[in-house]
Amino acid sequence: MPTLVRAVRIGVALAMLPVPALVVPGAVAAPTSGAPASVVIADTAVRAAPRPAVVERVVFGQSRRGRDLVAYRLGDPDATRSAVVIAAMHGDERKPQAILRTLRDGRPIEGLDLWIVPNANPDGVARKARRNARGVDLNRNYPRRWKRSKRGPTWSGPRAASEPETKAMMRFLRRVDPDQVVSFHQPLYGIDTSGTGNRPLARRLAKHLKLPRRSFSCGSGCHGTLSQWFNHRLDGQLVTVELSRRPSRAYLTGTAPHGLLKALGGRRV
Repeated sequence: MPTLVRAVRIGVALAMLPVPALVVPGAVAAPTSGAPASVVIADTAVRAAPRPAVVERVVFGQSRRGRDLVAYRLGDPDATRSAVVIAAMHGDERKPQAILRTLRDGRPIEGLDLWIVPNANPDGVARKARRNARGVDLNRNYPRRWKRSKRGPTWSGPRAASEPETKAMMRFLRRVDPDQVVSFHQPLYGIDTSGTGNRPLARRLAKHLKLPRRSFSCGSGCHGTLSQWFNHRLDGQLVTVELSRRPSRAYLTGTAPHGLLKALGGRRV
Protein backbone atom coordinates (compact mmCIF):
# COMPACT_ATOMS: atom_id res chain seq x y z
CA MET A 1 0.00 0.00 0.00
CA PRO A 2 1.45 3.44 -0.89
CA THR A 3 2.64 5.18 2.24
CA LEU A 4 0.57 8.32 1.60
CA VAL A 5 -2.61 6.25 1.36
CA ARG A 6 -1.61 4.39 4.54
CA ALA A 7 -1.07 7.67 6.41
CA VAL A 8 -4.45 9.05 5.33
CA ARG A 9 -6.19 5.81 6.33
CA ILE A 10 -4.61 5.92 9.77
CA GLY A 11 -5.75 9.52 10.19
CA VAL A 12 -9.29 8.64 9.14
CA ALA A 13 -9.37 5.59 11.43
CA LEU A 14 -8.15 7.55 14.44
CA ALA A 15 -10.73 10.23 13.72
CA MET A 16 -13.39 7.52 14.18
CA LEU A 17 -12.36 6.74 17.76
CA PRO A 18 -15.17 7.44 20.27
CA VAL A 19 -13.34 10.46 21.71
CA PRO A 20 -12.01 13.63 20.06
CA ALA A 21 -9.41 12.29 17.65
CA LEU A 22 -7.24 15.36 17.60
CA VAL A 23 -6.73 17.98 20.25
CA VAL A 24 -4.50 20.94 19.41
CA PRO A 25 -4.72 23.88 21.80
CA GLY A 26 -5.42 27.07 19.87
CA ALA A 27 -6.05 25.34 16.55
CA VAL A 28 -8.29 27.26 14.16
CA ALA A 29 -11.46 25.78 12.76
CA ALA A 30 -10.94 23.70 9.63
CA PRO A 31 -12.01 25.51 6.48
CA THR A 32 -14.93 24.23 4.48
CA SER A 33 -13.61 22.48 1.42
CA GLY A 34 -13.88 19.30 -0.57
CA ALA A 35 -10.94 17.71 1.29
CA PRO A 36 -11.64 14.98 3.89
CA ALA A 37 -11.97 16.47 7.38
CA SER A 38 -9.18 14.32 8.85
CA VAL A 39 -6.69 15.58 6.26
CA VAL A 40 -7.60 19.24 6.89
CA ILE A 41 -7.34 18.78 10.67
CA ALA A 42 -3.96 17.05 10.39
CA ASP A 43 -2.62 19.94 8.31
CA THR A 44 -3.83 22.40 10.95
CA ALA A 45 -2.02 20.34 13.59
CA VAL A 46 1.25 20.58 11.70
CA ARG A 47 1.06 24.38 11.49
CA ALA A 48 -0.15 24.86 15.08
CA ALA A 49 2.17 22.45 16.91
CA PRO A 50 4.62 24.30 19.19
CA ARG A 51 7.13 21.44 18.98
CA PRO A 52 8.84 20.95 15.59
CA ALA A 53 8.88 17.15 15.86
CA VAL A 54 5.13 16.86 16.53
CA VAL A 55 2.85 16.17 13.57
CA GLU A 56 -0.32 15.38 15.54
CA ARG A 57 -1.54 15.22 19.12
CA VAL A 58 -4.30 12.63 19.50
CA VAL A 59 -6.49 11.88 22.51
CA PHE A 60 -7.33 8.19 22.02
CA GLY A 61 -9.21 7.47 25.23
CA GLN A 62 -9.65 8.25 28.91
CA SER A 63 -8.52 6.59 32.10
CA ARG A 64 -10.90 5.27 34.72
CA ARG A 65 -10.80 8.69 36.41
CA GLY A 66 -11.37 10.52 33.14
CA ARG A 67 -7.80 11.64 32.43
CA ASP A 68 -6.84 11.82 28.75
CA LEU A 69 -4.72 9.14 27.11
CA VAL A 70 -2.57 11.08 24.66
CA ALA A 71 -0.43 9.99 21.71
CA TYR A 72 1.93 12.23 19.76
CA ARG A 73 2.75 11.52 16.15
CA LEU A 74 6.33 12.40 15.30
CA GLY A 75 8.38 12.04 12.17
CA ASP A 76 7.16 11.35 8.65
CA PRO A 77 3.64 9.93 8.09
CA ASP A 78 4.77 8.86 4.61
CA ALA A 79 7.71 6.78 5.89
CA THR A 80 7.80 3.08 5.07
CA ARG A 81 8.54 2.15 8.70
CA SER A 82 6.16 2.79 11.59
CA ALA A 83 6.53 2.43 15.34
CA VAL A 84 4.75 3.07 18.65
CA VAL A 85 6.66 3.67 21.89
CA ILE A 86 4.83 3.41 25.23
CA ALA A 87 5.84 4.47 28.74
CA ALA A 88 4.35 4.44 32.26
CA MET A 89 1.93 1.55 31.88
CA HIS A 90 2.87 1.07 35.52
CA GLY A 91 2.48 4.43 37.23
CA ASP A 92 5.48 3.97 39.51
CA GLU A 93 7.82 3.32 36.55
CA ARG A 94 8.09 6.90 35.34
CA LYS A 95 11.76 7.33 34.36
CA PRO A 96 11.24 6.18 30.74
CA GLN A 97 8.86 9.09 30.23
CA ALA A 98 11.93 11.33 29.94
CA ILE A 99 13.03 9.40 26.83
CA LEU A 100 9.71 10.03 25.12
CA ARG A 101 9.61 13.69 26.14
CA THR A 102 13.09 14.14 24.67
CA LEU A 103 11.93 12.68 21.36
CA ARG A 104 8.80 14.84 21.39
CA ASP A 105 10.51 18.11 22.30
CA GLY A 106 13.57 17.85 20.06
CA ARG A 107 14.30 18.39 16.39
CA PRO A 108 12.08 16.90 13.66
CA ILE A 109 12.43 13.20 12.89
CA GLU A 110 12.62 11.64 9.44
CA GLY A 111 12.66 8.11 8.02
CA LEU A 112 10.06 6.86 10.52
CA ASP A 113 6.35 7.31 11.24
CA LEU A 114 6.61 7.36 15.03
CA TRP A 115 3.83 7.53 17.63
CA ILE A 116 4.67 7.95 21.32
CA VAL A 117 2.41 7.43 24.35
CA PRO A 118 4.29 9.03 27.27
CA ASN A 119 1.66 8.15 29.88
CA ALA A 120 -0.32 4.93 29.42
CA ASN A 121 -1.60 4.99 33.02
CA PRO A 122 -2.32 8.61 34.00
CA ASP A 123 -4.24 7.71 37.17
CA GLY A 124 -1.37 5.54 38.37
CA VAL A 125 1.22 8.20 37.54
CA ALA A 126 -0.79 10.81 39.44
CA ARG A 127 -0.77 8.52 42.50
CA LYS A 128 2.78 7.24 41.92
CA ALA A 129 1.25 3.76 41.98
CA ARG A 130 1.78 0.71 39.79
CA ARG A 131 -1.91 0.05 39.16
CA ASN A 132 -4.73 2.12 37.74
CA ALA A 133 -7.42 3.84 39.84
CA ARG A 134 -9.35 0.58 40.20
CA GLY A 135 -6.27 -1.24 41.45
CA VAL A 136 -5.71 -3.25 38.26
CA ASP A 137 -2.26 -4.01 36.88
CA LEU A 138 -2.83 -2.94 33.27
CA ASN A 139 -0.07 -5.26 32.06
CA ARG A 140 -2.08 -8.25 33.31
CA ASN A 141 -5.40 -7.13 31.81
CA TYR A 142 -4.99 -7.92 28.10
CA PRO A 143 -7.09 -10.69 26.51
CA ARG A 144 -4.29 -13.09 25.66
CA ARG A 145 -3.53 -15.86 28.17
CA TRP A 146 -5.44 -13.77 30.71
CA LYS A 147 -5.73 -15.43 34.12
CA ARG A 148 -7.81 -14.25 37.05
CA SER A 149 -5.64 -13.39 40.04
CA LYS A 150 -6.23 -12.20 43.57
CA ARG A 151 -6.26 -8.53 44.43
CA GLY A 152 -2.74 -7.27 44.99
CA PRO A 153 0.16 -5.59 43.18
CA THR A 154 -0.45 -7.60 39.98
CA TRP A 155 -4.25 -7.93 40.09
CA SER A 156 -5.54 -8.96 36.67
CA GLY A 157 -8.90 -7.23 37.05
CA PRO A 158 -12.27 -9.01 37.13
CA ARG A 159 -12.10 -10.00 33.47
CA ALA A 160 -9.87 -9.60 30.44
CA ALA A 161 -9.79 -6.06 29.01
CA SER A 162 -12.00 -4.80 31.83
CA GLU A 163 -10.20 -1.45 32.05
CA PRO A 164 -10.77 1.62 29.87
CA GLU A 165 -7.01 2.13 29.51
CA THR A 166 -6.64 -1.42 28.13
CA LYS A 167 -9.51 -1.06 25.68
CA ALA A 168 -8.25 2.31 24.45
CA MET A 169 -4.71 1.01 23.89
CA MET A 170 -6.00 -1.99 21.96
CA ARG A 171 -8.12 0.25 19.69
CA PHE A 172 -5.22 2.63 19.17
CA LEU A 173 -2.74 -0.10 18.22
CA ARG A 174 -5.23 -1.73 15.86
CA ARG A 175 -5.82 1.60 14.11
CA VAL A 176 -2.15 2.53 13.77
CA ASP A 177 -1.06 -1.08 13.03
CA PRO A 178 2.65 -0.35 13.62
CA ASP A 179 5.53 -2.47 12.40
CA GLN A 180 7.36 -2.05 15.72
CA VAL A 181 6.28 -1.38 19.31
CA VAL A 182 8.50 -0.70 22.31
CA SER A 183 6.98 -0.83 25.78
CA PHE A 184 9.20 0.67 28.48
CA HIS A 185 9.22 -0.58 32.07
CA GLN A 186 11.48 -0.66 35.14
CA PRO A 187 13.57 -1.86 36.98
CA LEU A 188 14.66 -5.30 35.69
CA TYR A 189 17.34 -3.96 33.32
CA GLY A 190 17.29 -5.67 29.97
CA ILE A 191 15.56 -6.36 26.67
CA ASP A 192 12.91 -9.00 27.24
CA THR A 193 13.39 -11.91 24.85
CA SER A 194 10.56 -14.10 26.19
CA GLY A 195 8.20 -14.50 23.26
CA THR A 196 10.48 -12.49 20.96
CA GLY A 197 13.61 -14.64 20.93
CA ASN A 198 16.25 -13.32 18.57
CA ARG A 199 13.94 -11.07 16.57
CA PRO A 200 15.81 -8.27 14.81
CA LEU A 201 14.10 -5.53 16.81
CA ALA A 202 15.20 -7.04 20.13
CA ARG A 203 18.77 -7.31 18.87
CA ARG A 204 18.82 -3.72 17.63
CA LEU A 205 17.34 -2.39 20.87
CA ALA A 206 19.93 -4.26 22.94
CA LYS A 207 22.74 -2.86 20.81
CA HIS A 208 21.63 0.77 20.65
CA LEU A 209 20.13 1.08 24.15
CA LYS A 210 23.18 -0.70 25.60
CA LEU A 211 21.10 -3.22 27.52
CA PRO A 212 21.49 -7.01 27.87
CA ARG A 213 19.01 -9.41 26.31
CA ARG A 214 17.23 -11.35 29.03
CA SER A 215 14.12 -13.49 29.50
CA PHE A 216 11.73 -12.23 32.17
CA SER A 217 9.25 -14.63 33.76
CA CYS A 218 6.85 -12.20 35.53
CA GLY A 219 7.47 -14.16 38.75
CA SER A 220 4.81 -16.88 38.58
CA GLY A 221 4.41 -16.64 34.81
CA CYS A 222 3.21 -13.97 32.40
CA HIS A 223 -0.51 -13.69 31.77
CA GLY A 224 -2.52 -11.00 30.01
CA THR A 225 0.41 -8.78 29.05
CA LEU A 226 0.41 -6.20 26.28
CA SER A 227 3.27 -7.99 24.51
CA GLN A 228 1.41 -11.33 24.54
CA TRP A 229 -1.72 -9.77 23.07
CA PHE A 230 0.04 -7.65 20.43
CA ASN A 231 2.45 -10.32 19.22
CA HIS A 232 -0.43 -12.80 18.91
CA ARG A 233 -3.05 -10.56 17.29
CA LEU A 234 -1.17 -8.05 15.11
CA ASP A 235 1.49 -8.36 12.42
CA GLY A 236 4.19 -6.18 13.94
CA GLN A 237 6.57 -7.06 16.75
CA LEU A 238 6.47 -5.69 20.29
CA VAL A 239 9.48 -5.80 22.60
CA THR A 240 9.45 -4.93 26.30
CA VAL A 241 12.41 -2.85 27.48
CA GLU A 242 13.25 -2.78 31.19
CA LEU A 243 15.44 0.07 32.40
CA SER A 244 17.32 0.04 35.68
CA ARG A 245 15.81 1.52 38.82
CA ARG A 246 17.82 4.74 38.60
CA PRO A 247 19.05 5.42 35.05
CA SER A 248 21.13 8.55 34.73
CA ARG A 249 19.77 11.75 33.26
CA ALA A 250 22.42 11.57 30.55
CA TYR A 251 21.12 8.15 29.57
CA LEU A 252 17.45 9.20 29.58
CA THR A 253 17.95 12.39 27.56
CA GLY A 254 20.92 11.40 25.40
CA THR A 255 21.92 7.76 24.97
CA ALA A 256 18.43 6.26 25.08
CA PRO A 257 16.53 8.64 22.74
CA HIS A 258 19.37 8.55 20.21
CA GLY A 259 19.69 4.77 20.44
CA LEU A 260 15.94 4.21 20.26
CA LEU A 261 15.66 6.20 17.04
CA LYS A 262 18.53 4.23 15.50
CA ALA A 263 16.97 0.92 16.53
CA LEU A 264 13.61 1.88 15.02
CA GLY A 265 15.09 3.27 11.81
CA GLY A 266 14.57 6.99 12.33
CA ARG A 267 16.89 9.98 12.60
CA ARG A 268 16.83 13.64 13.54
CA VAL A 269 16.70 16.17 10.72
